[in-house]
Amino acid sequence: MKNMPQIPMTPLEGNPPSLTERAIDAIRTAIREGTLVPGELYSVYSLAESLGVSRSPVRDALLRLAETRMVRFERNRGFRIIMPGPKELVEIFAVRLALEVPAARMAARSDESARDALRAAFDDLQSAADADNESLFMLRDQQLHGLILTMAGNVLVRRTVETLRDAIRLVGASTAEKSRTLHSIQAEHAPIVEAIIRGDGTSAASAMDYHLRETGLLLTREASRQEGEGRDAEALWKAMTA
Repeated sequence: MKNMPQIPMTPLEGNPPSLTERAIDAIRTAIREGTLVPGELYSVYSLAESLGVSRSPVRDALLRLAETRMVRFERNRGFRIIMPGPKELVEIFAVRLALEVPAARMAARSDESARDALRAAFDDLQSAADADNESLFMLRDQQLHGLILTMAGNVLVRRTVETLRDAIRLVGASTAEKSRTLHSIQAEHAPIVEAIIRGDGTSAASAMDYHLRETGLLLTREASRQEGEGRDAEALWKAMTA
């Protein structure tokens, strides 16, 4: 289609059943890296061409992402990556609370090798904070949360949460330097990790709940401020996450 940007992406390889999943991963990576920009109109055909596959798996991937409101189709025109507003952010964190809090409780039942991996992931998070490297810190943060979900034994939940976190990245993702430091964010993870390692599922769930609520409310306030709506972020948060 005319006047649509070319999309510089690496071609995919694999059998048809795996191509949709790989296309999802490629699109999510492109969003994280800024190759796909929120608000820009893109062609499904151009994206498929860039990935070196047919339109079918690419369209299926975009439909999956549309279910999480990361993508919006425009009839006979293409698709756009959508920037979530305050209400969408609260909805995302409501889902994360429903999934990650019980996952933290279940992760406390894991074996010693999994707990060793969790210790290492937390050490990596601390190292990124010590280096004051925000982009690396956010990657380590996502990896640590993903590991906890893996320890809980549900791969589908992990993939769902990772997609939701990609949507959060579009609003700036991190509360660092806006309202708290990397070390303060890292400190919120400490009681989660410590409780899981000692096998205390109740405390792990409580600490995860606190961390997600702190992060979610701060991001909702920031999104409300950016939109300039004057919307009461606290009232919106309480109404949807009570």
